[in-house]
Amino acid sequence: MSITLEARPSQHYESSSTGIPKATVDPVFQVIRRNGSVTPFDASKISVALTKAFLAVEGGRAAASRRVHETVDGLTSQIVVALTRRGVQERTFHIEEIQDQVELALMRGEHHKVARAYVLYREERKRERAAETAAPIPTMPSISVKSKDGSLAPLDAARLRKLIEESCAGLADVSAEAILSETQRNLYDGITRDELADAPVLAARTLIETEPNYTFVTARLLMDKLRREALSFVAGRTDEARQSEMGERYPEYFRAFIAKGIVADLLDPELARFDLDRLGGALKPERDGIFQYLGLQTLYDRYFLQTHGIRFELPQAFFMRVAMGLALREIDREAKAIEFYDLISTFDFMCSTPTLFNAGTPRPQLSSCFLTTVPDDLDGIFKSIKDNALLAKYSGGLGNDWTRVRGLGAHIKGTNGESQGVVPFLKVANDTAIAVNQGGKRKGAVCAYLETWHIDIEEFLDLRKNAGDDRRRTHDMNTAHWIPDLFMQRVAEDGQWTLFSPDETPDLHDLYGTAFAERYEAYEEKAERMEMKVARRVRAVDLWRRMLTMLFETGHPWITFKDPCNLRSPQQHCGIVHSSNLCAEITLNTSNDEVAVCNLGSINLVAHVTNDGVDFDKLERTVKTAMRMLDNVIDINFYTIPEARRSNLRHRPVGMGLMGFQDALQALRINYGSEEAVAFADTSMEAISFHAISASVDLAAERGRYPSFDGSLWSQGILPIDSIELLKSARGTDLRLDTSSTLDWDGLRDRVRTTGMRNSNTMAIAPTATISNICGVAQSIEPAFRNLYVKSNMSGDFTVVNPFLVRDLKARGLWDEVMISDLKYFDGSLGAIDRIPEDLKALYATAFEIDAHWLVDAAARRQKWIDQGQSLNLYIAAPNGRKLDALYRLAWERGLKTTYYLRSQSATHVEKSTLKGTDGKLNAVSSSVHHSAPENIEAMAGKACLIDDPTCEACQ
Repeated sequence: MSITLEARPSQHYESSSTGIPKATVDPVFQVIRRNGSVTPFDASKISVALTKAFLAVEGGRAAASRRVHETVDGLTSQIVVALTRRGVQERTFHIEEIQDQVELALMRGEHHKVARAYVLYREERKRERAAETAAPIPTMPSISVKSKDGSLAPLDAARLRKLIEESCAGLADVSAEAILSETQRNLYDGITRDELADAPVLAARTLIETEPNYTFVTARLLMDKLRREALSFVAGRTDEARQSEMGERYPEYFRAFIAKGIVADLLDPELARFDLDRLGGALKPERDGIFQYLGLQTLYDRYFLQTHGIRFELPQAFFMRVAMGLALREIDREAKAIEFYDLISTFDFMCSTPTLFNAGTPRPQLSSCFLTTVPDDLDGIFKSIKDNALLAKYSGGLGNDWTRVRGLGAHIKGTNGESQGVVPFLKVANDTAIAVNQGGKRKGAVCAYLETWHIDIEEFLDLRKNAGDDRRRTHDMNTAHWIPDLFMQRVAEDGQWTLFSPDETPDLHDLYGTAFAERYEAYEEKAERMEMKVARRVRAVDLWRRMLTMLFETGHPWITFKDPCNLRSPQQHCGIVHSSNLCAEITLNTSNDEVAVCNLGSINLVAHVTNDGVDFDKLERTVKTAMRMLDNVIDINFYTIPEARRSNLRHRPVGMGLMGFQDALQALRINYGSEEAVAFADTSMEAISFHAISASVDLAAERGRYPSFDGSLWSQGILPIDSIELLKSARGTDLRLDTSSTLDWDGLRDRVRTTGMRNSNTMAIAPTATISNICGVAQSIEPAFRNLYVKSNMSGDFTVVNPFLVRDLKARGLWDEVMISDLKYFDGSLGAIDRIPEDLKALYATAFEIDAHWLVDAAARRQKWIDQGQSLNLYIAAPNGRKLDALYRLAWERGLKTTYYLRSQSATHVEKSTLKGTDGKLNAVSSSVHHSAPENIEAMAGKACLIDDPTCEACQ
């Protein structure tokens, strides 16, 4: 049976008697040869190449092996589907792309020796061709370019060459000739303008794995496509410009951009009242060149304003639009807009995704996180679900406390029946989050929190399982435990634990510390006397073990701690923290009348590091400006429900975090798994904390203290570093935590007491997965996942290579094709590569090579300075019950408020490919790191969050 290539090709093929599939040539699909000629696609040639590859490695025995022939048939089928799945819109592919897919299929099939030999063979052939064609690149053949109206025009070869040369300018170890040569291979007569714009981008990104600077080249080439798109739209005619011309073009374009955006109802008309000439003159076109490819492609796909699929917002206009949106209520708003613009356009600080999406628009919903508590009545439950939909509509992430909802079997007075418990309502909340997907920008997402004493806790544990009654499963909802200290103490002493329905124990929900323990024990005594309708006793250790087992198998529920969040809360005088948020870093009070709101942004730590350490003066300036931006969010914000507005204006919380921690360590040559890294986490967070609190005091002096300040810990002169004593006192134990400091905290305490604070909360470390991509740094406080891998997000798949590692390998003469091949083969890890020195292996150890206790130790040292929490992921390469028990007990003992995902390595690691062909269009390669046990990997596909799940709100 033959292979028929259709617009939507079948995935079922049969082989000829020789084991090589026959191919019916379909003129819809064509191949661009290296000499520029175009020939029909013939799948049988792929089978021949694969068979030769196996023969080369396995010798003559492979020729007679039925297994090899069957393997080749299957691989060929996979490759054909991968190449043709894009349909008739992309009818041509280059010979190199076919070879990339061959490598990828071999790696996916774990034919590692064959794939490695194939990689080295290709590199050798590449060198041979280069030697044969060492003469200057021949003149580009006569090629016509097709416009949208079907008209043809000659290719402007001079402009193409100039564009590529300009994109390489100022970057070391990149070759304009190599990109131009590769680009020429992708050109053919009649190529469309869009394909022509993509050709140099596709050519350059194939080289990123060989030299990190090609990521900047690729981004600059993508900028040319964006410039043509945007300039043509605002001019109303075909228009284009090279980057060198944008110094003159940006101011004129900027004014037209604002006008077009207002007409399209995409921008707030108030922006037109700014001095646009002053702002346009402040734009810095050269900052377009600091983007990496992943960052710019992400902005292009998801952030830049567009109408009818046309992006008309250029990067510097984007940053200025955000800055204007945050400066709307400033007195000298042009000056503040320029100040805000300079901060974010240099990547020193980045606002959160909702702020970037919506600042300066007619509905500026700029906040990241919303926390609610769900009442125990039908009206309240379904109002909470409706609130979820309204809050998620404009990019808000949600944390719901469900502890008040009565449990399974509890009495319902109105119907004289029995409750079905909290799980059916969680199912409705899960489906609502999927239905409200933020206009397709990213999935709506919610995390449900439940206290450990709730009678439904065991069913809650099963919510993310794939087995069982699907009506009682929430495959798309994140879940988290809200654990009181008393439970952890019972686990430590191997005691009993009693589960209750909250309708019989309503005050437990609002108690913590000693008061909780006393009341809980009183309810236990009532249960002993058979005075509770619904109660069940379990062994605390058994429940704890099951919690850890489910965390390992499904990634949920996360482990978060109720008492540290409340005992150290500055706002304990006016409410209770009932849960954290979607990403487990926000710890704010919630009630029936108040939905907690947090407004986020993150400092790029590596941008504040020099060879001598942290540039504390620059860090102070950054924090001061950033705190003003975050405070402005509160007043400008578009609130979709009144409870959120009431809460935010009364307490004015913000959450300043950080990203690029791993980059900062490597820039300073500090191993992540070391006491030096823990000390750096301490001193850097101390500086951020000091300046954030100080900046909030300055804002209070200028604008007034927040309304609920009186009675807060702030008003008593108790700062985050001081509140550790409150937790120690409640527990009656030492946290085994270094509480030393280096800055003038006594002076700051006096200022806080006398002047007050503008914000009830100031700091929280969010995951930053997307904004760190924009800035081109490691996300949040995470250790490096891999040194060379393919990163997946909603824009596609992208080659990521550690530039610090490449720099060091070059310095030691170790960066070559074999090293690249070895990094792919060993999943971006250096440990098994013999020729890499031990000091580099230690410095560039990846997340699963670092003992997880270092992550907890560093987080604990940060936590002493932070008034909220941290999105702390924990990595364990080979987890078992004993390791998990020790790790999470350590997190509790050290006073951490929350933990986030448990990252455990699956049986299938990062797929080993050439990393070519992953330009954001082909979802060809992705990380395979799951939060599931190896035996559950196949079942968990698409359910457990991957290391960079493109559909997971919590990761964005």
